[in-house]
Amino acid sequence: MHIDIFSDVICPWCFIGKRRLARALAAEGDVPTTVRWRAFMLNPDMPAEGMDRQTYIALKFGSAAHARRIYDTVQQAAETEGLILALDRIVRTPSTVKAHRLIRWSSDTQGADDVVEGLFRAYFQEGRNIGDAGELADIAAAAGLDRGAAAAMLADGMGESDVISEDRAARRIGINGVPCFIFDGQYAVSGAQEPEVFAPIFAAARAGTLSPSAA
Repeated sequence: MHIDIFSDVICPWCFIGKRRLARALAAEGDVPTTVRWRAFMLNPDMPAEGMDRQTYIALKFGSAAHARRIYDTVQQAAETEGLILALDRIVRTPSTVKAHRLIRWSSDTQGADDVVEGLFRAYFQEGRNIGDAGELADIAAAAGLDRGAAAAMLADGMGESDVISEDRAARRIGINGVPCFIFDGQYAVSGAQEPEVFAPIFAAARAGTLSPSAA
């Protein structure tokens, strides 16, 4: 079974959804899977240099109190998956074009999952600026990839048009929120769903009957 995962690395629900999918796959055990991480940008018009976090929150949520209520819900959901989010450490909301370029590049070396995990941890738990090329190269190195090669890729603009095209293609097929999991190109599950939501899809894949009406 192949899974395409549309996500953004500054989306906390995508971090939570990654954990929940992993739990679902671990519970099944006998369903061979491949995964491809796909680009979706929550803020496709974000300036390349990003934006001050507090300014971003004010623009997005209108008030700190409203943002706090929303993020309290996120924190509670994250904790059920063993994730402690240090949202107060985030100083800057970045453009994620470079991060998606790194993910796309790492997919060619089978290192994408570790890179995605590293990006989530860097942003949500360490408060690092994942729009910065140097930080991204360090994250690539921590995931076992060649830092110099990653830095060179980021410097030359490789993959930028592909990332933008993939984000636009996702919107054209109706994806307007992430995470979104697409199984064998046939069945989509949107949102950070609990592991049991995936069980009927895995059962259908095991039986060879996966179709848009499988779950």
